[in-house]
Amino acid sequence: MEQSLDICTFGRTSTMGSSAIVIGSGFAGLSASASLARQGFTVTVFEKNEAPGGRARVWREKGYTFDMGPSWYWMPEVFEDYFGSFSTCTADHYQLVRLDPSYQVIHSATDRWDIPAGIPALKAFFERIEPGAGNQLMDFLAEARMKYELGMGDLVHQPALSWGEFARWSVFTGMMRSTVFSSLRSHVRKHFKDERLRMLLEFPVLFLGATPQDTPALYSLMNHADMALGTWYPIGGMGKVVDGMVKVAKDAGVQFRFNAPVEQLIVADGRITGAIVNGEIINADVVVAAADYHHVERDLLSADQCDHSENYWGKRVMAPSSLLFYWGVDRRLPGLRHHNLFFDEALDQHARDIYTDPKWPEHPLMYVCCPSVTDASIAPPGHENLFVLIPIAPGLTDTAEVREHHRERVMTKLGGITGVDLSEHLVVERSYCINDFIADYNAYRGNAYGLANTLRQTAVLKPSMKSRKVKGLYFAGQLTVPGPGVPPSLISGQVVADLIVKELKNRTA
Repeated sequence: MEQSLDICTFGRTSTMGSSAIVIGSGFAGLSASASLARQGFTVTVFEKNEAPGGRARVWREKGYTFDMGPSWYWMPEVFEDYFGSFSTCTADHYQLVRLDPSYQVIHSATDRWDIPAGIPALKAFFERIEPGAGNQLMDFLAEARMKYELGMGDLVHQPALSWGEFARWSVFTGMMRSTVFSSLRSHVRKHFKDERLRMLLEFPVLFLGATPQDTPALYSLMNHADMALGTWYPIGGMGKVVDGMVKVAKDAGVQFRFNAPVEQLIVADGRITGAIVNGEIINADVVVAAADYHHVERDLLSADQCDHSENYWGKRVMAPSSLLFYWGVDRRLPGLRHHNLFFDEALDQHARDIYTDPKWPEHPLMYVCCPSVTDASIAPPGHENLFVLIPIAPGLTDTAEVREHHRERVMTKLGGITGVDLSEHLVVERSYCINDFIADYNAYRGNAYGLANTLRQTAVLKPSMKSRKVKGLYFAGQLTVPGPGVPPSLISGQVVADLIVKELKNRTA
């Protein structure tokens, strides 16, 4: 671990005076609810589960604390900006540390890389692997930074209701100065020859929704987020970020109701008037659906009130689902870092099993998080906390037999790395997959990450933040703009709140 991040900035408030319902308490719902309350809205969040966080819920059992979903803390400035807008900062809510190494890449039991934190160390590392690759990395990351600043500055904070929002000189010049529309694979291969380095730079796309050869080179911006901005960790886990956002929302006046699934949205004369929750009618001027977009349209509205047909949804390209294992182990496990990426199988084949020919992968890559390496608070003394993730195609048949098959394979791989038979040391065990995503989050086809980031599903081409058929109904989260991931979902809530305030001002002007 390296330094702590402790930055405070300050925001402003204003008042409006309308009521809003927010469906879902994930990052988008928490962000939208607090942002609306700050503007004077009376806001109630309805969450179907017993605790906040959505996919970022926390599971506690026998002294172990498991983050059930997101475990990577990237783009720290997004969180600082968010908390700063409420006259607070991340340090008021959790201690943030930068990981060094950022993560471990495991090619085999005898070929492992610790990916160092900081550009000088990274440059030296690349140079050791491939002569000349150090300077190539500098060129690659310089362009990735340009794309990041373009995407996270000019593009990501737009509601994407029309292409005119992007018709600005800064956007045009940014695109002309960088490789945007060629594939990420070709862009990476222009810079590096070592296949292991290529895989290292391509791995983030496994979660974006396409193979490296089908992902636009624009998304090398993820490499800037990874390598330049660094990998961070909030002590106590990602649930501490959720706790901080809940506190900010409550301080702004937001009310929360848990175990409260929305059963129906009420529409009169083409305008939202409220919702039915556990049989109770709740009136509201505005509804922000930060739940699964498809679920809201198909289950909470009538067919004539939906903007998108079932055929439309069937043609969407989804980002992956996941098979997850949560394991509490009664001993330390040598050889594991906080984040561990297993690159011991072919990336291309696994990507095809997700995107091209969807099926359960025969030779999957996997990610193992062992946060107890960094944080003693999340496991009993001398014990280990493990989170295992295998990306899979959404919509697969999820059975106990399939889960058990992959469980045994993961156990074998980890045994080869750690020299420990995990099956003899498990104290806590839980699996989570497609059926659970559907049951807990109403996730379309059991998706874990939302809508894939492809050119045909970018900006205006994503499902809109604003309903065309129901006035006062808005959407936020990973199935609308800006897209999947924790920082984009958080930003999505801010953007939709700003859109609502702007439109309300225009109506009352």
